[in-house]
Amino acid sequence: MPEETVDTKDGMKIRKLVELRTTTAKEYEDVMLSRVEEFKEQNKGNSQFNNAVQNTIVKAFSTLLDLKLEVEKAIGEETVKKAHKVIDDILLTGL
Repeated sequence: MPEETVDTKDGMKIRKLVELRTTTAKEYEDVMLSRVEEFKEQNKGNSQFNNAVQNTIVKAFSTLLDLKLEVEKAIGEETVKKAHKVIDDILLTGL
């Protein structure tokens, strides 16, 4: 995603969103899953309660993402592209 930075009076740099795409969701999804796995490995030795909660959260994310992929397969690639186009149009209209 292209980025544009703006410098404030305080000397802070702020990134502006230049482009909004639904295709970046897959990239974020992959990164999020890898972070969940890292977190799971990092905290393996913690209490039973923490492991149960973390496993539940990971399983919930996994189930939701599997469901998303199955729905996308079921409705077909063209319909997914049309749906993404409609979502892009709605988001850009709201801006």
